[in-house]
Amino acid sequence: MQYKGSCHCKNIEFEVETNLEKIVQCNCSICIRRNAKMIMIPKENFILIKGEKDLALYQFNSNIAKHYFCKKCGVYTHHNRKSDPNGMGVNLGCLDDIDPLEYDALAFDGKKL
Repeated sequence: MQYKGSCHCKNIEFEVETNLEKIVQCNCSICIRRNAKMIMIPKENFILIKGEKDLALYQFNSNIAKHYFCKKCGVYTHHNRKSDPNGMGVNLGCLDDIDPLEYDALAFDGKKL
């Protein structure tokens, strides 16, 4: 299924293709603080529609994973994964017409990475 998504201020807009089957919540040092449920998708299933100049990049530790958030409103939208270079995580709360509280997430042990 195709979903549209955005940050809070709508400066970042994107589309994803997903079946919403692989929803995870990670316990690494950044994910535990942002407490986001994420949908795991292949990179080719993500299209940035608007806002590339408004995306900020945050990296830490090994600097392999790339965490993106809006420079204006600060909302984390997506990240390129350390554990899967061909995959990415998208903040479930950023998808239009999706209530992340209605979805259970699998625990992902990011502390081991």
